[in-house]
Amino acid sequence: MSELPLKVLFIDRDGTIIFEPDDFQVDDLSKVKFVPNVIGTLKELKNEGYELVMVSNQDGLGTESFPEAQFEACQQFMLDTLSSEDVTFKEIFICAHFENDKCDCRKPKTGLLSEFLTHNNIDTSRSYVIGDRDTDLQLAQKINLPGIKIDPKKENAWLEIKQEIMSLDKKSSVNRKTNETEITSTVDLSSDQRIDIKTGIGFYDHMLEQFAKHSGISVEIKCEGDLHIDEHHTVEDVAITLGDALSRALSTKAGIERYGFTLPMDDAKCSVAIDLSGRPFFKFDGEFTRESIGGMPTELIIHFFYTISQHLKANIHISVIGDDDHHKAEACFKCFGRAFSQAINKTEATGVPSTKGTL
Repeated sequence: MSELPLKVLFIDRDGTIIFEPDDFQVDDLSKVKFVPNVIGTLKELKNEGYELVMVSNQDGLGTESFPEAQFEACQQFMLDTLSSEDVTFKEIFICAHFENDKCDCRKPKTGLLSEFLTHNNIDTSRSYVIGDRDTDLQLAQKINLPGIKIDPKKENAWLEIKQEIMSLDKKSSVNRKTNETEITSTVDLSSDQRIDIKTGIGFYDHMLEQFAKHSGISVEIKCEGDLHIDEHHTVEDVAITLGDALSRALSTKAGIERYGFTLPMDDAKCSVAIDLSGRPFFKFDGEFTRESIGGMPTELIIHFFYTISQHLKANIHISVIGDDDHHKAEACFKCFGRAFSQAINKTEATGVPSTKGTL
């Protein structure tokens, strides 16, 4: 099984990628007509790290009424056209049976996909089945994925699908419940419209708000913790859920800068360097003279960034100097936010920013 979760779009062919003719059989090149905006949309989704898998019923393929050579000529023309725009398929699955053949592979049955699903780690929160028939939605239900039904004759149908998928692609929510805390952290890397943080520690809330504001992302955190005992569990567990949520929202990290850094800011001079490498490492150069700030132990500020590095799976280097511990702490969170914003910034390049092909 693949190690990293794959974002997969299981896509029907006739009536979805190309129009379905009145006789329900694409057996001549004159019948190959692409649904508007499908090529550009699939290209953009590929660049966002989605794998494409074609799943199609082709009634009677290989019979006298539907010779395989005629099908292959049309299929290859379609694939060549898509490939010329860098739209390629990880797998193509075709069922050639009629409905009354009672096979195990004809949609909405799942036989075509059984081996693929077994040998690949599918990101079920970011994978979809897309097709023009109810059987496509039934297939989606059987493999526990969301289904999107397309009307190929509707203007901008594929653009609406792209918007629907991308509006959810950069969102993630993580819930964690232990004997000490219950926390839900939700992030949206594509929006800065909502920052709502309630950890029970006012200063911690303020610092996390600074991170969110300077990152340019939405962050919502709700935490119920055992503050009557100590602040440690709350600070650490919030960092765990926030780091996990950010990591999941980044997904494959396709098309991002990966690196971010900031230079000294404010009267407290702070610099932060970050590499979203998939390898956690943390180094802190600085010190706090006060035992706590606003009810939050200063040692937990450093522990927060260490924990974030572990769960975001990132290299984080922070250096800070200054006379006011409050300003130093605030500068750390602001600079971290700005560095993170740079690292997740979209580039013109496609794919994952690593020669390894994965982060």
